[in-house]
Amino acid sequence: MTVSSPKTYTAEEYLASELESDLRHEFRNGEIIEMTGGTPAHNEINGNLLMLLKLALRGQPYWVFVTDQRLWLPECNLYTYPDVMVAAKPLQLQEGRTDTVMNAIFVAEVLSKSTRSYDLDEKFAAYRTIPTFQEYLLIDQYSPQVSHYTKQRDNQWLFTDYAGMEGNLHCSSVAVEIPLAELYGNVEF
Repeated sequence: MTVSSPKTYTAEEYLASELESDLRHEFRNGEIIEMTGGTPAHNEINGNLLMLLKLALRGQPYWVFVTDQRLWLPECNLYTYPDVMVAAKPLQLQEGRTDTVMNAIFVAEVLSKSTRSYDLDEKFAAYRTIPTFQEYLLIDQYSPQVSHYTKQRDNQWLFTDYAGMEGNLHCSSVAVEIPLAELYGNVEF
């Protein structure tokens, strides 16, 4: 029996197909992977974080994006859609594109059982190739648990673990305090 390898696509083929697609896909070095839908808890946490960041950063020189904004990581040949992303103004877009950001400073991913390992390992390593990237949140949707990574200097990241609903998460890249009770507001465990 012969096992065929998956079809490899160019970035141009991927970007053209995304314009026509009703679904979102990640592009990983030639492979196109469909992004699955989220749970109600996943969506509530995304919405809460978006709202908290939008309110706190209103009038400041930042863009705050949720789910549908594509991010390009050229060193890894990766196009992805972070759950929540903050980029500084002026926005740096991929050359020739009006829909693909390159200068994320803050990224948050809400963990699911199927993406937990990828978000922590491969995706975090890819995000670290972005010169402007400074802060990463991994938010558990099944229990109140947040893994917080803050860049200290090149190749050095500070890890802080938050468990429970008490306390505030301090996001230094954008100078925002996020109450854990509000991040997880309306989420039932």
